[in-house]
Amino acid sequence: MADEKKQVLQETVEHMESMLSNNQKFEAKSSWDCVLLSRQSGRPGAKAFISMICDQFMELHGDRSYGDDPAMIGGIGTVEGRAITFIGNRKGANFRENVSCNYGMSNPEGYRKALRLAKQAEKFGRPVVCFIDTPGAYPGLGSEERGIGQAIAQNLKVFSTLKTPVLCFIIGEGGSGGALGIGIGDKLYMLENAVYSVITPEGFASILLRDPSKAKEAAEAMKMTSHHLKEFGVIHDIIEEKSPEETARLIKETIIRDLDNLCSKPPEHLVRYRLKKIRGIGEVSGGKEWWQPLLEVFAKTQSFR
Repeated sequence: MADEKKQVLQETVEHMESMLSNNQKFEAKSSWDCVLLSRQSGRPGAKAFISMICDQFMELHGDRSYGDDPAMIGGIGTVEGRAITFIGNRKGANFRENVSCNYGMSNPEGYRKALRLAKQAEKFGRPVVCFIDTPGAYPGLGSEERGIGQAIAQNLKVFSTLKTPVLCFIIGEGGSGGALGIGIGDKLYMLENAVYSVITPEGFASILLRDPSKAKEAAEAMKMTSHHLKEFGVIHDIIEEKSPEETARLIKETIIRDLDNLCSKPPEHLVRYRLKKIRGIGEVSGGKEWWQPLLEVFAKTQSFR
């Protein structure tokens, strides 16, 4: 089974590399394709997009409590003369950076740094832009000892009532509470081949289907792609993926357009409609219920009792 998974992954990687070498766009044919694309090595991360979008950027460090987390990047940038606080998960661009940034899995100090910068932005009237790209928060012993659950919960509370515009972009993996920790805003966008879910397909398959090899089937049942989530009303819109520079340009245009609108609204209105949007997620009316695909997957596995 491991050899079969390795072969499928290798074929997908070769296909993507072939398309990219010919300057063609890779079209994801399934949810599993999107999962692989969202994890693709060399995919532009938060740091790359910030550098392409901002005229100037000054990175800020530390949570003023424990230390600095390299898996979370944050600072102040200017976009066409407007000062914006940028916050994002950082995976790293190569193996050395991947290890240094813990593959984008932040510790509590990362989320407390994000919280500090968000509060600072609110104090000085700066909008906040968040780039999400993480498989989840780091579940290690030290992370738990320093209160990772409390740090994420505090971010959920504060970001939901922040009296300044907040825009969120899922640019790769949007996994679990690690994504939610900087994913509460006035508008939520996804890149075309990004994914967003409460757990990875491998974790879903292991826990609910009792078979890790069924990750492909799990990805389809979870409805975790940008097109599914737009249909459900979880995200506002999908940003088409082209070259990194062109994708950054589309993100920049979205930021400028939305901030021109949101910055003109009273802070109380922003909070009111943000809370209304959050509370509206999960409402289902008519058509095929969201949980029916899950039951169909369960019915196909003999190991689920």
